[in-house]
Formats: sequence, structure tokens, C-alpha cells
Amino acid sequence: MSLRPSRMLLALVLCVLLAGCSSSSGGAGPAAPARTATGATAEAVAPTGTSGLPTVRAADLPPEARKTLDLIARGGPYPYAKDGAVFSDFERILPREPRGYYREYTVRTPGERDRGARRIVAGRGGEIYWTDDHYETFREVITDEN
Repeated sequence: MSLRPSRMLLALVLCVLLAGCSSSSGGAGPAAPARTATGATAEAVAPTGTSGLPTVRAADLPPEARKTLDLIARGGPYPYAKDGAVFSDFERILPREPRGYYREYTVRTPGERDRGARRIVAGRGGEIYWTDDHYETFREVITDEN
């Protein structure tokens, strides 16, 4: 009896298992729960926001993102020429709105010489979205006003 078919089957099973593991742990999954001062994990405010997207509390964003939120609230001045430009949502991830509804703002990435991948996208209705992977995924930002 030849062992070759058994080895082929084993190799195929391993490939399927590895492919399943890598696709289920992609960068789009939820972030690990934050730890509180006592060491306990804090659950997210809500698994999804009003948009149906995952959420992140404004207080849990990187400091550079919080600074950008402050600039947006003040109306600028913005450090990048493209800040405040219309965001068209070609990826069709955000809730569908007419062109011009969303505006994008750069969030500085330490160590990057260009604009980097991090952005805040703000809707005319006051909704705010965060992406740290150049529009591949978004999370709805939950602020104290929400």
C-alpha cells in the first residue's frame, strides 16, 4: 500500500486549515477589548453603531486622531491641503449618502513622511468614522455627544 495518497490528503487538509485561520484573523476583525485601570477588560460601547459598522470610542483613538477631531470641531486650520476635501466612498463601506456629504481629514502617522493611511471621515449630519488602513475598513466613532 502506498503512502502517497495519505500524504496528499494530509497536505490538502493542512492547506485548508491554514487558509481558514488566515482569513478569519484578517485585519478587519474587532480590536481586543481595552484594559481598565484595574486590569479588567472593558467592553465596547456597542458592537455596532447606528451605521451598522463596528464602533470605537473617541477616547480610545490614537492621540493624533483625537487632535484631528479637535481641529474638525474648531474648523481648522488643517495641516494638510487635502483636509476637508470631499470623500466619495468609492469602497461603498459607509452609509450611502449623496456626493459631497462626507469630508475626509488626515490623521498624522508618526514616522510617515507622507499623509499615511489614517483618516477621519465626517458626515454632514455629525457622524464620524475612523480608518487606519486607507479606507479598507471603517469604525464609527462614538463621542460623548452620541
